[in-house]
Amino acid sequence: MSLLEDGVFLCGVSGKRYEVMKKLGAGGQGEVYEIECDGHSYALKWYFPKFSTDKQEALIENLVRRGSPDSAFLWPEDMVYSDTESFGYVMALRPKHYKSISDLMRRRAEPTFAVLTKAAYNLVAGYEKLHAMGFAYGDISFGNLFFDPDTGEVLICDNDNVCAPNAANPMSVFGTPRFMAPEIVVGKATPSRNTDLYSLAILLFNMLLLHHPLEGKRESDTECMDVHAMYKLYGSEAVFIFDPDSEVNRPVAGVHDNALIYWRLYPEYVRELFTKSFTTGLREPARRITETQWKAALARLAEGITRCSCGAEILQKSEPCWSCHEQLTVDNVQLTVVAHPDNLEMLGLRNDSSQTWTYIRADGTQIPVPPGKTAAIAVGARIEFANTGGIQT
Repeated sequence: MSLLEDGVFLCGVSGKRYEVMKKLGAGGQGEVYEIECDGHSYALKWYFPKFSTDKQEALIENLVRRGSPDSAFLWPEDMVYSDTESFGYVMALRPKHYKSISDLMRRRAEPTFAVLTKAAYNLVAGYEKLHAMGFAYGDISFGNLFFDPDTGEVLICDNDNVCAPNAANPMSVFGTPRFMAPEIVVGKATPSRNTDLYSLAILLFNMLLLHHPLEGKRESDTECMDVHAMYKLYGSEAVFIFDPDSEVNRPVAGVHDNALIYWRLYPEYVRELFTKSFTTGLREPARRITETQWKAALARLAEGITRCSCGAEILQKSEPCWSCHEQLTVDNVQLTVVAHPDNLEMLGLRNDSSQTWTYIRADGTQIPVPPGKTAAIAVGARIEFANTGGIQT
């Protein structure tokens, strides 16, 4: 049985009237429905009665009042009530083509390195804006994040537990196992920006290397992954799988192959940030890698992505291609500024390379620019070259 029936009308605090269209799913706290208002579709999270508490209501009201930190968040926009004691909140509806990080881990979504790096950058930027408002997310994990596998745009959902640390109505969720900071696992801290930074590093490692940074030999040797084992592996005795001072938890060949393969593909400056995150960052929360540091590294990574002549994306130009094992050869970007034959004041960039560029007008229209053709130099326009990647900030 669903909590709400299709066709039921609900009134929002904003004065809007919403019609329940269909149930989309259910979770631990409640159910999610597709609703409509004035021809527009939204999502509605409706709480189970036991979670319809004054504390939760006050938390959601605060989020609606403060407003979203960024368009990347499926943020509570309106409170909705019915004749019963239960309530819910309205948020934007997630587009169907967005994939979860779980889809990425299970290879149901296979974005390019360039898209994946952009998605990672966008997630970091989103959490940075959230933290700038004084909030802590508290539950960064696979289940709360979605991305467009073609563009790298991201959506962060389940924002109804976001709260300012030490607020009068503190968050009721302390995190997801395997993503929680060690100090939360051992019961010495509650969610904060510092614990979010640790969970963010866990998420980024999983995204870029398709593996967990603490799961190596000690994890594979664990016969029963019960609460006591998890307390040690992810809390009191956590050890990074690539800790430069300890080899007790190295990845096991044949078991943790993703970690072994992908680790060597990334530049040293990326590996260094992960190493600091899970060595110093394990022990000293105040010294964790910040959003600014991650953004700088991810922007640098994106700008350096290129393609070998065999077609493989390369993350380190100085290394042989990971796919064909040949020394990297790329078709360098070659262009010439030329004048229009009928108007010498109109300038353009001629594609003198052997690769097709993508010319993007200010209105977003995309036009291919084959070798020998020219792209007009215009305000607001940009060019994506075939063998380079980048992030617009």
